[in-house]
Amino acid sequence: MIIFTLLLISVLVAACGNGESDSVEGVTEASADTGETKKLRISLGLNDKTPLYKSSEKFKELVEEKTDSLNVEIYHSGQLADDRSAIEMLQFGTLDITIPSTAPFTSFVPEYGVFDLPFTLKNTDVVDKVLQGKIGDELAEKASEQGVKQLAWWENGFRQLTNSKKSIKKLDDLNGLKVRTMENDIHLGAWKAMGANPTPMAFTELFTAMQQKTVDGQENPYPTILLEKYPEVQKYVTETNHIYSPFIFLISQKTWDGLTEEQQEIVESAALEAGEHNRKLSRETAASALEELKGQMEYSKVSDAELEKFRGAVKPVIEKYKESIGQDFVEKYLNEVNNAE
Repeated sequence: MIIFTLLLISVLVAACGNGESDSVEGVTEASADTGETKKLRISLGLNDKTPLYKSSEKFKELVEEKTDSLNVEIYHSGQLADDRSAIEMLQFGTLDITIPSTAPFTSFVPEYGVFDLPFTLKNTDVVDKVLQGKIGDELAEKASEQGVKQLAWWENGFRQLTNSKKSIKKLDDLNGLKVRTMENDIHLGAWKAMGANPTPMAFTELFTAMQQKTVDGQENPYPTILLEKYPEVQKYVTETNHIYSPFIFLISQKTWDGLTEEQQEIVESAALEAGEHNRKLSRETAASALEELKGQMEYSKVSDAELEKFRGAVKPVIEKYKESIGQDFVEKYLNEVNNAE
């Protein structure tokens, strides 16, 4: 009887154990089938009317049509953070993606400062050759040392000058003009060299500063000037093409490492394709924005002869910042630019 009872208990325990094992296995399989949707949050500094935002929507569309396991959320107008703070959030892994211009990223990777060297890139043909060549690849590799991964080059565009004081047609017209710039030493140095009074300021504070006459003017690509409604507080717009500003598509390394290989391929492919869409849209928008601005502001263009004076004024600035950016890298960049031209 005792032996029979012990055998019966053993059978019952084994049965219960098998039932639990089957149950756990079933839950695991169900979870794998259901899958967990991963959320990718994008922080943008510009508003939801810009080519940057519309291209981010294109990225979202491309990702979500290729997989149900990723969901993209876009936050515009600095809702989550300004550009520098967003980059730091990527490093900590508290944000997934941001697409800033290169200027704020120079605090993390000084070599990106080559794009802040004024009047070095003259047109979009040269831009495309340089960004898609060795310089572009080398910079992307350097980004990975900062806890972020650059997946693609997007476009902010050539920066132009606006102000509320006077039409700018020659170098001397800049004397004493209070121009808002990004918080970037090269930009500050260049505007000082050209005779202006540069004032670093966060982008989110700019409209109010112009409205209250804290600054006389600012510099940004045509689409930004139009879509941020600067004609309401600025009278003059001048085509200078003084700096070409790329956008860089950055993803947190922690986020990237948390993706499957398939998800990584989808995200990278979408970033590149949306980047091509962005460049096309940015250039089309810049052309149409200029036409609209001509109807709202007094337009002028610095002549080629006068531009040589602008270039001459900023040469000492380029020489000064070669060392902080990296002497060898700047020379390599300038050679690439010359070859592209």
